[in-house]
Amino acid sequence: MLTKKVKNRILFLICFLLISLLSAFFLLKSLNQNILYFKTPTEILQSTELNIKKKIRLGGMVKKDSIKTNQIEIKFIITDLKNEIIVSYKGTVPSLFLEEKGVVAEGKLVDKKFFIADRILAKHDENYMPPELQDILNKNVK
Repeated sequence: MLTKKVKNRILFLICFLLISLLSAFFLLKSLNQNILYFKTPTEILQSTELNIKKKIRLGGMVKKDSIKTNQIEIKFIITDLKNEIIVSYKGTVPSLFLEEKGVVAEGKLVDKKFFIADRILAKHDENYMPPELQDILNKNVK
């Protein structure tokens, strides 16, 4: 026979475990919905399940001679040396944003060939490139 004190401890332990598991579940679920990994143009063109309303990150190299600016916006092409996507961005670009350099644009797809960026990420020195992007570019060059 379990005493009342032991029963209370077991009940407390069970409640504590349930609350901990529920908290961990909701925390991981919310983090998973807010994580943005970048996709290359080839991954986007090959994807069959693209949610146009969802924010994504598009990563690759800025194509040479593709940057076109006017007073309102800047347009350029992001390539992974296999496929390309046109990007439109309104705002100021980082000082390290140059042709033939790595870039990650955050925003939404209009279709599989046109991307509207909310933010341009180029916060690295001019020689840095994310390892994933370097691997993808090396595969596409061969």
